[in-house]
Amino acid sequence: MEDAIRKADTLIEAMSWIRQFRDKTTVIKLGGSVLESEDALRHILLDVCFMQTVGMRTVIVHGAGARISRAMDAAKIETRFVQGRRYTDEATLEIVERVLALETNEEIAATLEKIGGRAMTLNFESTNVLTGEVLKLTDEKGAEIDLGLVGKITNVDRMVIDNLCYAGQVPIIPSMCETTDGTKLNVNADSAATAIATALGAEKLIMLSDVPGVLKDSDDPDSLIDSISSTEAKTLIASGAIGAGMIPKVEGCLETLDRGVGKVHIVDGRLRHSLLLEIFTSKGVGTQFTA
Repeated sequence: MEDAIRKADTLIEAMSWIRQFRDKTTVIKLGGSVLESEDALRHILLDVCFMQTVGMRTVIVHGAGARISRAMDAAKIETRFVQGRRYTDEATLEIVERVLALETNEEIAATLEKIGGRAMTLNFESTNVLTGEVLKLTDEKGAEIDLGLVGKITNVDRMVIDNLCYAGQVPIIPSMCETTDGTKLNVNADSAATAIATALGAEKLIMLSDVPGVLKDSDDPDSLIDSISSTEAKTLIASGAIGAGMIPKVEGCLETLDRGVGKVHIVDGRLRHSLLLEIFTSKGVGTQFTA
């Protein structure tokens, strides 16, 4: 009986959050590391199915970094990263499109459908919703860096995504875009998720990765910060409390808030039911960034 009462208490705790987020859009970014575990992916999609059932509009944006690297190894193509982005020539782009935009994209949709959700792939063979241009970066001397066929998103077809969400479906979007002249480009998954969340005016952007969130002490997993403001995050970066490896991810979260997204979360996607625990409990299990 005590166990049953605790379950009822959990449902009561979730009720206020369900009311708050009903009919609101949440963008979920699936990192390549999360996709490495079939069990982790299944539990994430079970959470998405629950969110869909209680009236939340959910959009999934995904990468497939580890899978792409394995496919490149099999094809004896060297993997090279420049400023954290995969150098993408014609041969690499062909693998990225096959593994990311087709195989992985369709696998996520099929798995969600299998467990009772409703999903729609938005790839180059169905409906592409991301338009972009070649990404241009410079080094510390101001010289342009060659990234190959790597792009940045300049336009998101919001109407297609919104219509699918209104119809009770979950759009599944790979991190690739197409230029106005039809050239396909590889896009950083974090950047794609940010662009989509901004275009949709999302209530939340949840970054699922293999880190629990922001720690006060990088050596102490119990020092997780459950909620942090932009000002507090910048102070922690300046003081050195946030480690160098975490800085780009935190700065990306702050940039997303500046673009008008309500809240951004970093959550360990390997934790069972991490999405539900983060969204529908008062404390959550990751780090929530607020403006």
